[in-house]
Amino acid sequence: MNAQPSPILQFLPLIFLFVIFYFLLIRPQQKKQKEHADLLGKLDKNQEVITAGGLHGTVISVSDKTVILRIADNVKVEFEKSSVTQVKK
Repeated sequence: MNAQPSPILQFLPLIFLFVIFYFLLIRPQQKKQKEHADLLGKLDKNQEVITAGGLHGTVISVSDKTVILRIADNVKVEFEKSSVTQVKK
């Protein structure tokens, strides 16, 4: 007689792999995205920030999608708000 294994036992390794991928890849990425969204929501004037391109500047004004940074005396540059990656302390 040929006994077939239970369908649940056949899918158990696949389910196990999905759980591992969720905790090692998906969940940390979601946490990082949430932290970045919180950072962007708290942007305010006179904060020193670093952009994704490595540019350091001081926030002059913040709108819904853009931020204006002062990068030197009398030099102001407008960036996408999402390009701000870090607020200096």
